[in-house]
Amino acid sequence: MKKFKLHWQILVAFILAIIYGILFPTSYCLTEKSLMDLERNKFPVEHIENLRKLEGQKFEIQKDFLGVLNNYLTDEEIKSHQDKIISAAYYNKPVSYISWMGDLFLRALKMIIIPLIFSSLAAGVASIGSSGNLGRLGLKTISYYIITSLIAILTGLLFVNILKPGIGADLNFSQQVEGLIENQRSFKDTLLHIVPDNIFSAMNNGDMLAIIFFSVLFGFFITRVRQSYADALTKALNAIFEVMMKITMFVILFAPFGVFGIVAKVVSDQDDLITLMSKMGLYMATVIIGLVIHTTVTLPLIVYFIGKARPFKHMNNLSAALFTAFSTASSNATLPLSMNGVEKNSGVSNKITSFVLPLGATINMNGTALYECVAAIFIAQAYGVEMTFVQQIIIVVTALLASIGAAGIPMAGLVMMTIVLNAVGLPLEGIGLILAVDRILDMFRTVVNVWGDCCGAVVIAKSEGEKLLV
Repeated sequence: MKKFKLHWQILVAFILAIIYGILFPTSYCLTEKSLMDLERNKFPVEHIENLRKLEGQKFEIQKDFLGVLNNYLTDEEIKSHQDKIISAAYYNKPVSYISWMGDLFLRALKMIIIPLIFSSLAAGVASIGSSGNLGRLGLKTISYYIITSLIAILTGLLFVNILKPGIGADLNFSQQVEGLIENQRSFKDTLLHIVPDNIFSAMNNGDMLAIIFFSVLFGFFITRVRQSYADALTKALNAIFEVMMKITMFVILFAPFGVFGIVAKVVSDQDDLITLMSKMGLYMATVIIGLVIHTTVTLPLIVYFIGKARPFKHMNNLSAALFTAFSTASSNATLPLSMNGVEKNSGVSNKITSFVLPLGATINMNGTALYECVAAIFIAQAYGVEMTFVQQIIIVVTALLASIGAAGIPMAGLVMMTIVLNAVGLPLEGIGLILAVDRILDMFRTVVNVWGDCCGAVVIAKSEGEKLLV
């Protein structure tokens, strides 16, 4: 009997998860248990007494629940404790029975990311050898990432100016978002934090730029020590990498269950999908059209003409990684699957894969850069602000720089958006307009981010004279 391929298993799980999420939508209800949870979380006692008046009332839409809270708490009190209250009132037993599978799958992927990156990148850099080879490979990689991100941004700019999704947008259809300014980091700080003051702290915090910097440095200086030490270290790193890949292959077997748990929860948590589509449909279509063009036209042309490879065979080889990217909305979480697909299925050497993909998962964000550009122009159109040619060029440049410098920042996509909006004087409140659909579009743009990295690996491998399977 022919084995049911993993990517088809993931696709089936994805479709079933959408159906499950639609059948069991999330509601919000304060119960005695949820009030006790708030009390344990140091929620003010006087506020709990006010909320007790809502006990047992069920709300199908989060916005309605928050609206009723205004009758019992002040705006400032809701603003300070909104996340705690929503978490306590969250009510969806059918989804809670299966969402743990998604949480467990994500935790397993995150568990292997850092040892996988460190071992593969350090061993890869050590095998590259001289500083000249490393510099050449680094220059090719960075150049590819900057050029493809710039093309993606210009694609988004073209479609947002043609379709004009922000004209006539409902400014009342806005959500509150907190913590953007607090998490914002200047370009100078981003560069400074590339060098970790404590590598173990950086690994603990998942600071990917710092981990990559240390891994490259470690791998480079392996080639500068006595040959016997260099051989022992390289052998040890390769052994660790092989073990991590075996663990990765084991974790990947559970991808369909993880995808089912993740997607079911995402779908069930969407408030009033029909209203959402009617209000934000054109904006979502603009972003998705730009992403689709970049995915199916721009990047394949680069792979075909510059990489001299077959782009759609390469895409088929990465189907499991791309489905997982869509489900998890995380380039880093997808990295183990991307590395496996590029190396095992498309035939790119470990030397190239271990250098290009970890770096790309951190700084190459084609899809996110395109999204930031479209979102900024959409917000300008919604507020009736005419963007001049110069201002649109500023958005292009800022989106490009922000997409490189946002790695490792909490709420990276939205923090990047504040940088872009500040650059052209647009109101930060405009982020609330796009927040309702941010999670959905995040899934689409992550696929483009991962696909862009994997195409880069093929192009650079071909430029280094490698014989590939695509």
